[in-house]
Amino acid sequence: MKKSLLLSLLILFSFSVFSQTPIDKALRSITIQAAQSHINFLAHDELEGREAGFHGGRIAREYIISRLTELNITPLDSAYVQHFEAFRVDNQKKGKWQVDSDSIDLIQKSTHQKLAMSNILACIYGKKKDEYVIVGAHYDHLGIDPYLHGDKIYNGADDNASGVSAVLQIAKAFVESGVQPQRTVVFAFWDGEEKGLLGSKYFVQNYSHLSQVKGYLNFDMIGRNNKPEQPQHVVCFYTESHPTFGRWLEIDLIKYNLDLEPEIRPWDKPIGGSDNGPFALHNIPIIWYHTDGHPDYHKPTDHSEHINWEKVVEITKASFLNMWRMANEDIF
Repeated sequence: MKKSLLLSLLILFSFSVFSQTPIDKALRSITIQAAQSHINFLAHDELEGREAGFHGGRIAREYIISRLTELNITPLDSAYVQHFEAFRVDNQKKGKWQVDSDSIDLIQKSTHQKLAMSNILACIYGKKKDEYVIVGAHYDHLGIDPYLHGDKIYNGADDNASGVSAVLQIAKAFVESGVQPQRTVVFAFWDGEEKGLLGSKYFVQNYSHLSQVKGYLNFDMIGRNNKPEQPQHVVCFYTESHPTFGRWLEIDLIKYNLDLEPEIRPWDKPIGGSDNGPFALHNIPIIWYHTDGHPDYHKPTDHSEHINWEKVVEITKASFLNMWRMANEDIF
């Protein structure tokens, strides 16, 4: 009797393991523990607020690359790092940082500043060699303000260590699925967002296959409760001409029992707010997850202790499903 019961349990266990779909395996790999590990590291005081072009930003860059290397995810080009420089007139004139060549040529004719930065770009190559989809988040923040009284470090746990954690977990989920996607999936980590969307602007201005990019999904602040009475609240913006994006989320919320209460907002041309902007300006359809502002936005109090970890994980799962569809559905 005991042997037959044990055998039945083993058969049931084996069936449950081997009957998992690739999507099931991928979703199981997205965890609170991983989110905490990524966000706590990136928002630690030792990273000095991850200011673009400074020491803490470079530590963040090496951390992200180390995680991608562990996953054996290929660089998009010959290396993970896309170096670029931004220029502006001397700060007495309050000029904006620029990455386009025409503006740089003009700026360099007078006293100017220069800042070196780096995007991080990795990919899983798809079966279709001429089609790409991208999921991205900026990894820089505001750095240190030596004039602040008390805490001087802008840790940026929500803005945007939370978004970086989602991209890293989605990258792992694609690996864990064991399936080669139809389209190449690019995992992008932008530098210089806080200085004017510089990394994403540089990418769209210089990527030779931009016309082959079929969609972009963006994260910027996905870990807080703007509405304390609605801890599952999240906003999902999408390009209005692609209503399929909204339907995907509505379907997957039910199918995969995701604990979210999304406010789904179509947007005619979503050019503002974050790194979705440069892509939308080039008519690339976008999805953008955001949990709205909060009292710690752009303040030294944006710490990991305030993160809603369950929400970060649920948003990461929902957006992985978006990317899975974006990478594999013939038309959207």
